[in-house]
Amino acid sequence: MVPRVESFHDPVTSTFTYVVYDRDGGRAAIIDPVLDFDLFSAHVSTVSADRVLAFLTERKLTADWILETHAHADHLTGAAYLKEKTGAKVAISRGITKVQEHFRAVYGIEADVPADGSQFDRLLDDGEMLRIGGLQCHVMATPGHTDESLTYVVGDAAFVGDTVFAPDTGTARTDFPGGDARKLYRSIQKLFGLPEQTRIFLCHDYPSTEREIRAETSLMDQMAQNIHLKRDTAEDSFVKLRTDRDVTLPVPKLIWPAMQVNIRAGNLPSPDRNGVRYFRLPVSGP
Repeated sequence: MVPRVESFHDPVTSTFTYVVYDRDGGRAAIIDPVLDFDLFSAHVSTVSADRVLAFLTERKLTADWILETHAHADHLTGAAYLKEKTGAKVAISRGITKVQEHFRAVYGIEADVPADGSQFDRLLDDGEMLRIGGLQCHVMATPGHTDESLTYVVGDAAFVGDTVFAPDTGTARTDFPGGDARKLYRSIQKLFGLPEQTRIFLCHDYPSTEREIRAETSLMDQMAQNIHLKRDTAEDSFVKLRTDRDVTLPVPKLIWPAMQVNIRAGNLPSPDRNGVRYFRLPVSGP
């Protein structure tokens, strides 16, 4: 069965959320949902997630899964809100426990965030299979951008997270905790081993002004045209390019609120004694 895919673009974070489903009136999975957050007002809203809910209602879909490709540093996940509204189960790589261990220490929130993945309904391993109605979803570990990054392969569709971007913008950075350029190279080689007709669905797109934003590329275009890693690119050459580039990149502007929410499976921090929720911000410098 060929999966049906609907994409939702958040222009604030350049993020794509997907609904992959078997048929109208059937079953669905939501991939990489967004919770809207304004950095300057510290206001959280659900506009992006509500668009997904409206689509599920329009197509009479039942969401079985909310799938995270990794713990995102550039946007807050809408997983908890969508779970509350749909009853879908939230799944992520089992490697989330290492991410939790690292970031709860960074924020000093060890007492509030167990590093056991219990905030999620299911922790996934490489090679597992999930059912989405009449569809099979194969879980493929694709570490490199982060160590717990996953790709979800559903029929001819591969949801690759931040592993690769559009061919004219290249590949993901590897300087986050657990990131590794050599692992990313080998993960992309795994993607290149998928059937040639595979559709690649991106988590982000950062186009130049010459083209429109697009959610989907082809595997063949990636192998032939990706500016960082083509089919015949040598591993050492890619590792040097990626490593040299990463040291020039700025810190994602939403990383500090995003990671506090995303290691909690989309739940905000608990209210303080005054009833107000707070994000913590580590300060560096003299």
